[in-house]
Amino acid sequence: MLKNIPSILSPDLLKILMEMGHGDEIVLSDGNFPASGTAKRLVRMDGHDISTLLNAILQFLPLDTFVATPVSLMDVPATEPRPPVWQQYHDIVERHEPGSQFEHVERFEFYRRSAQAYAIVATGERALYANIILKKGVVKEA
Repeated sequence: MLKNIPSILSPDLLKILMEMGHGDEIVLSDGNFPASGTAKRLVRMDGHDISTLLNAILQFLPLDTFVATPVSLMDVPATEPRPPVWQQYHDIVERHEPGSQFEHVERFEFYRRSAQAYAIVATGERALYANIILKKGVVKEA
């Protein structure tokens, strides 16, 4: 055990976050996402929702400031409503990384990008279209 690390962050996930370099991407996937068949590296976080996990991760993971959109969401078909969980994501990102922009990525393009991501974190998130990609930035010395 260590002090001041949210208990939701498993040793495996912390190791992945530390190994990632500038520009690497990590996917936080909902319970319906084909994570096992897609991931280069897979971290199972069954039973956890993405919002709680996102809040914990962004305490440590800087987002990339060298790209226009360091956060990507799986877009919904035009006939579907926007998932309410997206607003939660915006609020969490704004709290930790103010001004970070989001992009919406078509479903099959999102799958292709996920297959190239450094890792996928498979959660038990039940919201539909709740998948999110984070692009890691650099830690700047104060």
